[in-house]
Amino acid sequence: MKDISIYFKPVDQEESYSDQQVGFNIKVNKEHFPEISSGGIALFYVPEFRGEKLQNPNRNAASFRSSFYQLNLGVDWKLPLYDLGDILPGNELNDTYFAVSQVVAELVKRKVIPVIIGGSQDLTLAVYKGYEQLEQMVNLCSIDYKLDLGNPEDPISSDGFLSHLLLQRPCYLFNHSNIGLQAPFASKSELDLFDKLYFDMCRLGEFNADFKKAEPLLRNSDILSIDFKSIRASELRQPEYISPNGFYADQICQIAKYAGISDKLTSFGVFNYDPEKIAGSVSAILAQIIWYFLDGVSQRKGDFPIGSKRDYMKFTVHLDDFKDEVIFYKSNKSDRWWMEVPYPPQKGLKYERHHLVPCDMKDYERAMKNEIPDLWWKTYQKLG
Repeated sequence: MKDISIYFKPVDQEESYSDQQVGFNIKVNKEHFPEISSGGIALFYVPEFRGEKLQNPNRNAASFRSSFYQLNLGVDWKLPLYDLGDILPGNELNDTYFAVSQVVAELVKRKVIPVIIGGSQDLTLAVYKGYEQLEQMVNLCSIDYKLDLGNPEDPISSDGFLSHLLLQRPCYLFNHSNIGLQAPFASKSELDLFDKLYFDMCRLGEFNADFKKAEPLLRNSDILSIDFKSIRASELRQPEYISPNGFYADQICQIAKYAGISDKLTSFGVFNYDPEKIAGSVSAILAQIIWYFLDGVSQRKGDFPIGSKRDYMKFTVHLDDFKDEVIFYKSNKSDRWWMEVPYPPQKGLKYERHHLVPCDMKDYERAMKNEIPDLWWKTYQKLG
């Protein structure tokens, strides 16, 4: 078991809290690094801004902690909580990436959910590299008003890291989805590439029309990366955040709650948060995003349909002029839906295999109208 304490600076905070508040119940890295048991949730802050072309000095005062610690515990919170402190930025940006990847890999291996607060959003690449060490296929979901593809020939940056992730070999990214894209910030070439790679997207307008459309994308993700700049400027009221459109504070908290409920999701990050330039009201929004994610985790149903499917209703749909049946499962615990997608036939494959992908009732309704859901086609292509 690796010693990850070497990457951290202890928390410098001396406030007192009641026994009902988070600050009283969280194990904090102060005099001693906490012993981390399996099945908990570990928060840490990464004061790394070089991906935003900013220097790092004196960016260590994570003011969100006071706001978060003052909140009351959720009703059903039983998992152990840890605050590991602040990751010490390296001499080079890649040194910080390495430290984050080592910490994420060790926590995920211990079945501890890392909650990463950054720092520029290119740290998402470092989180992914943690899973790369585990040789684990992953799905990444970004809450972002841009696609952050960038040019692989340019240096990695906060708004240009995804192309670098895609070029990793071997590449363990199975799927990427974006929630919150605003059309003025996406070029045609970026949209074409997203389509070519069969990635998923829920634009801001689609989310506002029906927020439930984002839920299957969150449920299908291992890593969630939230860009704080995806929140509209009127909510943040700080000159660094200028977008007139974006998510309201309650919407971003709703997304965090959905992400927490997902049994599949194993790491959660909020990036582009700069404690030196942000007022207390914005730190309060960040604190509540974290709170709602933890509340979601405490309400997980454990209903991902693996093994026995006795607790699920099975729906088989026969479509005209389509050789495969489209099979759906609905959980009796949560009323959530999954769709079964077969692996493309391969020479020499002895047993037929299937992949389960989260969906919603509208996908079932489309199939009942003799329409093959787009999600089925996209997943089938990626499995090939």
